[in-house]
Order: sequence, then structure tokens, then C-alpha cells
Amino acid sequence: MLHHLSFGVADIMRSARFYDAVLGALGQVRVWEDLDDLGPDADPAVGYGTERGNDLLALKQRNTQRLPAGATLAPGPGFHLAFSAQSRSEVDAFHAAALAHGGQCNGPPGLRPDYGPHYYAAFVIDPDGYRIEAVINRPVPIDP
Repeated sequence: MLHHLSFGVADIMRSARFYDAVLGALGQVRVWEDLDDLGPDADPAVGYGTERGNDLLALKQRNTQRLPAGATLAPGPGFHLAFSAQSRSEVDAFHAAALAHGGQCNGPPGLRPDYGPHYYAAFVIDPDGYRIEAVINRPVPIDP
């Protein structure tokens, strides 16, 4: 259904460092960047995904001079974005990377039985106020 999503950010370099770390923990990489001009009228951006040029999330420096008066900069509490993890250890690494790179804990890694018997997730707030999550929602294989 979705092709990609873009976030407007206040400091593209700070956000790029944060998302390099948290998405790297989930096996995602920076697939493109436009960071040649970081001046006040520039539109620097970076994109993340799994294939070169195939971004799923783009971060774009917002130019506050272009915002209308009273504009909201980050979505309110009803918005969050969940990233798919391949293991519980990836969820744990996502959370640790977020906290180490300026994110705030919004729910530590763990099972969320209200969402389902296998729903294991961690919730953080990024440096711009976006609520993000890493989740795996399948049974953990049992070793023989």
C-alpha cells in the first residue's frame, strides 16, 4: 500500500546519525543522500531502505522560514511509525541505538500481550518528536 514515507526534520545531520543507527539495527541502510548544500535555503535529505535507490523512509530538512505561522512540526500523539524487525534481538538493538543517539524511551523492549501473544516491540521518540517502534510479531523458534 505505501511506497515510502517522509519526515521533516530540524537538523538533517543529527537525524541522519540517529536513523543510521536505529535503522542499521534493523538491517536497513542509507540508500541515497542529498547533502551537498546545507545552507538555509537548501533542501538536504537522506533516504533509507534495503536496496540502492529504493527508499522506504526519507528525511528532509525542513526550512522553518517556509512554514506557515502556527504550523505543527511533528505529528501529535496519534501518529507513530512501526518498523518490522526480524528478531527480538533486533528490537533490543533498535531501542539501545535510539537511546544512544538522542532518542527517548517510550516503552522498553518486551512482549505486549495486549497486542497479541507474540508481539515483541520497543517504542522510542526520535530527536524531532516522531514516535517510532520496532516490532516482531511471530513466535520465537524453539531450539531442539
